[in-house]
Amino acid sequence: MSLAAPKRILIIKLRHHGDVLLTTPVAHALRQRFPDCEVDMLVYQETADIIRDNPHIAQIFTVDRQWKKQGKKAQFAHERALFRALKARGYDWAFNLSDQWRAAFIAKFCARCSASLAYRKRDNALWRFCHDFINPDLDWSHHVVERHLHVLPPLMQPDEVKAEVSMAIGGDIRSSLQEKLAAQGWRGEPYVLIHPGSRWMFKCWEDDKTAAVAQLLLNHGRNIVFTAAPDETEQAMLQEITANLQIHPGVNVWTLSGCLNLRELAAAIDGASLFIGVDSVPMHIAAALNKPQVALFGPTWVSRWRPYSDQAEVVWAGDFGPLPDPESIDTDDKTRLLKAIPLEAVWEKVKQKLAL
Repeated sequence: MSLAAPKRILIIKLRHHGDVLLTTPVAHALRQRFPDCEVDMLVYQETADIIRDNPHIAQIFTVDRQWKKQGKKAQFAHERALFRALKARGYDWAFNLSDQWRAAFIAKFCARCSASLAYRKRDNALWRFCHDFINPDLDWSHHVVERHLHVLPPLMQPDEVKAEVSMAIGGDIRSSLQEKLAAQGWRGEPYVLIHPGSRWMFKCWEDDKTAAVAQLLLNHGRNIVFTAAPDETEQAMLQEITANLQIHPGVNVWTLSGCLNLRELAAAIDGASLFIGVDSVPMHIAAALNKPQVALFGPTWVSRWRPYSDQAEVVWAGDFGPLPDPESIDTDDKTRLLKAIPLEAVWEKVKQKLAL
C-alpha cells in the first residue's frame, strides 16, 4: 500500500474531552478523502467516550494516566503492551496532535510516515527526528479545528473536503437518558436544555441572569432540562438558579444534576430544541450534534474555541466590557468574568433561535 493511498492512519490527541472532540474533523476529512482507509485514535482513557461509536474511527487506543501510580514496572508493562498493539496495526501515517514525547515516539516508531505541528516548546532536533513532516502551527485568529486540520499536508490539503466535528450516540445511551428523564415525569415533551456550569468558574455567567432566562422561557411555555456535572460547585450553582423559578401549569423543569455520564449528557443535548451554555465541553458536544445553541463566551480565545457550527450563536462578554488577556487568566480564580453580558443580549438570541 503506497503512502498516497493509506490503508491505516493513527491520530494522536492526548488532551481533554473538548480537545479530543475537536480532533474528529481530522478523522472525518481523512475518511472522505480515503474512504477505504481505517482511521484509529490514541487518546487518554477518560476521554475515549466522547469519540466512541464515531463512524469515522475504526479503533480507539487509550493511555491510562493512572498507570504511573502502579509503579514503574507496571507502567512499563502497560506502555509496552500499548506500543505493541499500535505497532501491529501497521500504520502508513501517524498524525500527532499532542506535544508530549510519548506521542512523538509512538508517531515515529509505529507508522511509516509521521506528521505534527510546529509546537514552540518542541522546536528541537529530537522533535524533528520523530516526525517526517512538521507543519506550521496557526495563530490564535484561527479556530482549533482549522489548526488540527493543518497537520494533514502533505498527504492531503485541509481544504480538499468539508470536515465536520462529529459525535455518535448509541441507542442504549438514548434509552438510559430517557429512563432518567421519565423518572422525573418526562413523557416525551420538547425542552430547552440549559447547562450553566463549567469546571472553571471564570467561564460562568451570573446565576440570577441564568435564572431570568429560564423564567422567560417558562413564561413563554417552554419546558426546561437543567444539567450539571457531579462537581459540588456546579450542583450548588444549579440549586441557586432553580430555587425561585415560578413553574406555571403546563410547563415543566427537569433537573439532571450530577447523574449523567458524558454520553447521556450528549443524548440529552441531542434531544433538545435548543442548547444554552457557556464555553465548555457540552457546548462543543452541541456543535458536534449540529444542535441550535446560544453560547456565552468570556476571556478565552473566542476565535479559537467558539462552537464550530453554523447553528451556534455566540454572545461574547468582550462586546460589552473589558476582559483580561486570555494568557493572564488564573484558572483557579472564581470571579465570574461573563458578568458584563446583559440579560437582554442573551434573551434576544434565544428568541431568535426559538422563533418566539
